[in-house]
Amino acid sequence: MLRAKYINKVTEVNKIYLENIIKEGDIVIDATMGNGYDTVYLAKKVGQNGKVYAFDVQEEALKSTSKKVAKEALENVELILDGHQNMDKYVHEDVSCIVFNLGYLPRAKHQIITKANTTIEAIQKGLDLLAPNGVMSIAIYSGHEGGMEEKNEVYKFTQSLDQNYFNVLCTKFINQINNPPELLLIEKKG
Repeated sequence: MLRAKYINKVTEVNKIYLENIIKEGDIVIDATMGNGYDTVYLAKKVGQNGKVYAFDVQEEALKSTSKKVAKEALENVELILDGHQNMDKYVHEDVSCIVFNLGYLPRAKHQIITKANTTIEAIQKGLDLLAPNGVMSIAIYSGHEGGMEEKNEVYKFTQSLDQNYFNVLCTKFINQINNPPELLLIEKKG
């Protein structure tokens, strides 16, 4: 069983929530594969009988993730060089979990960032793909140019979701400076 080590990073806090949500055999989406850490985590959680669809627009992300997936000998991952807003073109089954890390690819060009319009489109399409009781996790990094605008749009959209169909939870560090990342979880009610 994979466990979070600390609560000083939003990605570690996310694992605390996801630990009992993702099950062996599930189909999940890594909407922003980045350097592949979430892709590998998800692939291990769903096991051989599950599947991970991982998306990114940068070839650099695909290469980095591909190396990690190969090193771990994971055969349940499909890496897709395309924007997360197009996930519905590749995924045609219900998924139990969708993971987003908004912002930019660490250790890469900071000019290539997730943007509010495509992120909102991806969230909308992802909510349609979520199975009942499925969860979407959105780590929001807002300390870069354009990040605060995206955060505000994501909040505006998720706050408008009908509580009869969705639960939306916000987790954030309240004693950290410089726009610490925040985590939104959206559960599709069963």
